[in-house]
Amino acid sequence: MSSAAARHILVKTSEECENLKTKIEEGADFAEVAQEHSLCPSGKQGGGLGTFTPGQMVKEFDDVVFSAEVGKVHGPVKTQFGFHLIEITSRS
Repeated sequence: MSSAAARHILVKTSEECENLKTKIEEGADFAEVAQEHSLCPSGKQGGGLGTFTPGQMVKEFDDVVFSAEVGKVHGPVKTQFGFHLIEITSRS
């Protein structure tokens, strides 16, 4: 079974997501941005979610993590929790 590791930043609006994505693309540290802005408890650990397998996360999240390019920041991804920026750190 495939597995992946990712980190994310959860915010309330698509606009905030886009703004943070721009900051990261301009060189801001993903973990620091997560600590400052993420509404998810994982933000305290820089947004890290550890390793997981398909089905452990909500579908919209899984769809990105198990198909999109590793090492890039993807989003905004809308789920019932809000809007996510997702960085896939590894996938096997």
